[in-house]
Amino acid sequence: GEAEACYNQAIALKPNDAQARYNLGITLKELGKLDEARASYEQAILLKSDYAEAHNNLGNTLQELGRLDDAEATYIEAIALKPDYTEAHYNLGHTLQGLGRSVDAEACYRKAIALKSDYVEAHNNLGFTLQELGRFDEAEASFRQAIALEPDYAEAHSNLGNTLKKIGKLGEAEASYMKAIAFKPDYTEAYSNLGNTLQELSRLDEAEASHRQAITLQPHYAEAHNNLGLTLKELGRLDEAEASQKQAIALKPDYAEAYYNLGITLKELGRLDEAEASYKKAIALKPDYAEAHHNLSFALLYSGRLEEGLDEYEWRWKRAENLSENRHFPLPVWDGQKSLQGKRILLWSEQGIGDTLNWASCLPLVSSLAEHTILECQEKIVSLLARSFPDIEVKPEDRSIDAKRDDFDFHLPMGSLYRHFVPNIGENSNIDAYLIPDPARVEFWRDRLGSLGKGPYIGISWKSSEVSPFRLKHYPPILEWSSVLTIPDVTFINLQYSDFAGDLTDIKNELGVTVHNFDDLDQYNEVDDVAALCAALDMVVSTKVTPLIFSSGVGTPTKVANWRQSTWNNVLTNPVCSSIEMFHRDTWEPWDKVFKSIAENILQLKNTIAPTAKYIRKK
Repeated sequence: GEAEACYNQAIALKPNDAQARYNLGITLKELGKLDEARASYEQAILLKSDYAEAHNNLGNTLQELGRLDDAEATYIEAIALKPDYTEAHYNLGHTLQGLGRSVDAEACYRKAIALKSDYVEAHNNLGFTLQELGRFDEAEASFRQAIALEPDYAEAHSNLGNTLKKIGKLGEAEASYMKAIAFKPDYTEAYSNLGNTLQELSRLDEAEASHRQAITLQPHYAEAHNNLGLTLKELGRLDEAEASQKQAIALKPDYAEAYYNLGITLKELGRLDEAEASYKKAIALKPDYAEAHHNLSFALLYSGRLEEGLDEYEWRWKRAENLSENRHFPLPVWDGQKSLQGKRILLWSEQGIGDTLNWASCLPLVSSLAEHTILECQEKIVSLLARSFPDIEVKPEDRSIDAKRDDFDFHLPMGSLYRHFVPNIGENSNIDAYLIPDPARVEFWRDRLGSLGKGPYIGISWKSSEVSPFRLKHYPPILEWSSVLTIPDVTFINLQYSDFAGDLTDIKNELGVTVHNFDDLDQYNEVDDVAALCAALDMVVSTKVTPLIFSSGVGTPTKVANWRQSTWNNVLTNPVCSSIEMFHRDTWEPWDKVFKSIAENILQLKNTIAPTAKYIRKK
């Protein structure tokens, strides 16, 4: 360009003019000639070693060239020459952020802000760094400060949206993305992030539109194709989801997250070998990808490769949502190899009570090896497990003294139990009842059921209290149960502990069927009594929710409407009791055939009833 020619002419006349070489560097960098710009700044510094601005601009050029370590050294030199050099502190922070040194970056941004309190970009980047450090409240405050200083700062609005989304303020996140887009209508990333937020809000059609707008603005934006794939998967359009995720990979071949998401889609399509390969590709690209290891574990378990799958399941402790569940003791984890003879072992619960109760079927395998076994679990299941396993010391979980514990020799989280007993798990897939309810309460519930009329008495549970697009795939709407619920001369009992009143009303109004609910039973907290009620029932019909663990554990015939391609369909989450029977629905099928098959089982049960005034269940 003209400017470049002018500066070159000036340098030809005055070769030792550091200012001219500095100005040439600026021009070359603007023209994208980064190596020439770097050389020009270096020549300026050779001529004037204390030229702080040249050091700073050289750092910017090195940063763009990807030479972050060299950029860091150059900014440090600029700051040494000019300690109050605000931009150099800011630029150093940006470089350190790129090097993954978020704590050091934070200090640099704070120094820049101390020197210039209205430094908008520094407030924004500080917020970004605080978000990376998991300090979301502080990050939110930083982004809001940037916006207060510059209300139309689209990037700060978008970044604020990201933070609000992280802390679950989805409505506010949506509003932030909308503001970012209002100020910058071609803001691709904001459209994509808005789409992700709308998906979490279960507004899937709007999410799809937002992702498609991002792709319209930037057709080669791999992340938008990946995110669109996620939304299409939740919409049940699996073939389109697969195509979107493959497009993301075509645009960005090292995109580990897209391979991971493609694996989930392929799993739901029933293409298990391809799903496994996709998870493994994600892991090859990103070896510490905990989510990919976690889903690979379920794929391996589903295919019966228990040892491999249970080894992969140990990656759960690297997942953000499992971190807070882990416990840290001064004593070692049992590795399954060391002898427990004469030793004390602590087993501790993780995840929900359903998981604890399911894995409890494996407790005798450990207690038979150890001198003394302690089980710490959720308080509300202590009495049930203590009665069921009298040779084990069962007590409520207490994490307050974990760092000082010395009352055991080894410990083990319950989710790792199966890993050390693979042959037993593989062979004993039909154990008998292992949960022992209070006999007096079982009799109480038998009498209570008898007062409702004749049997058979069938408990039903149809959905989780936690709602997400993934979970909803396991829980068909209650009126889709009509094949079961309209069988005459059956007394149905509610086993839901929350959000059931509307469904019971719908069953009554639409199907003309009464499902009895015991208002005096707190099904969420009084779980020992729930186990007794399940033992008094003749059958339980359930989707994949906690009550089926109680019913199968106490030996009551339990029929489960199960989504075959679910991540949860594996040995870790399926009870191994002989009393349970799974009725599978494939992703591409309606639920109707499952409930018709279960209805046939109920009719068979009815046909075993002697023609007496009241059905008495044989024990």
